[in-house]
Amino acid sequence: MRQHGTSLRAYLLTRVGLAIPTVFVLLTLVFLLMRVAPGDPIQAALGGHVSQEEIAKRRAEAGYDRPILTQYAEYLKDAVTLDLGTTVTDHRKVTSIIKENGSATLELTIFAFAIAVGVGVSIGLLAGRFRDTWIDTSGRLFGIVIYAFPVFFMGFLAQLLFGSVLGWLPTSGRASPIVDFELSKTTHLYLIDSLISGNWSAFWDVVRHLILPAVTLGLVISGVLIRLVRVNLLQTMRGDYVEAARARGISERRVTIHHAFRNALVPVVTVAGLQFAILLGGAVLTEQTFNWPGIGAELIRYLDNRDYIAVQGIVTIFALGVVLISVVIDVVTAFVDPRVRY
Repeated sequence: MRQHGTSLRAYLLTRVGLAIPTVFVLLTLVFLLMRVAPGDPIQAALGGHVSQEEIAKRRAEAGYDRPILTQYAEYLKDAVTLDLGTTVTDHRKVTSIIKENGSATLELTIFAFAIAVGVGVSIGLLAGRFRDTWIDTSGRLFGIVIYAFPVFFMGFLAQLLFGSVLGWLPTSGRASPIVDFELSKTTHLYLIDSLISGNWSAFWDVVRHLILPAVTLGLVISGVLIRLVRVNLLQTMRGDYVEAARARGISERRVTIHHAFRNALVPVVTVAGLQFAILLGGAVLTEQTFNWPGIGAELIRYLDNRDYIAVQGIVTIFALGVVLISVVIDVVTAFVDPRVRY
């Protein structure tokens, strides 16, 4: 037991240690990509709208008039302290953009991811368990079709059916205008804020607005997991330890769930974690389709306006988030499969 605990501790320390240079490399790449873009970013964002004196003032505020190495050192310091500056076009703190719009994306991502995992793992498990039956065929067909479906088109169909025709669910926004105005935004996660305030009518209003975008996005992502779970379950079902379990008279259901399924989860955890990281980067098409005020939509807007300070800050947070999620994936994988610790 002590050896296993020591190996796990050493593995976790190694993964965290490797994350530090990874963060450094990612931050450096973000900095360089923002600086190699043609033209002056302040001029590009404000040219023709304000005077040259104002542009010079904004350039000095952003630090673009300083030597490149000085800018790089200040950028690293600001990234570590999460002081990501102020946007050029609308003078918003980048941290407030992350807090307000990022929370909308996080809320959507969590629920879409839960739906994707629930649907993908369940159907993939059934398809692998009942291989070459109608259940397997139906599960595989569903996974292929749902993943090939354009998310924006599925969103339009969902809006048309459940919003316009049936009138069951709202088709855009995070909440009704009156709820959005009155809700006390403590965490900027509307579900949590409505629970904190004890406002149950606001809670159900937020849930109703969340259903269509979360289900649409979650179903599309589930297509990846269905195939992955099925393929890996079939591989593990052919293992010697599975045959040994069957020889001991253990039921097929118990063999599948308690022996084969756990080992089949290792690659699934990795892919699912990466999908979560991608969704956190902004489910842009879903956010645009449902008019969801997430971070992806804001990033597109600032890119259109060539507000590179906003883009640099948002991309920096994305990079840090991806590294953090990668470490979490490694930790979860180490618990699921002890072999990766050695």
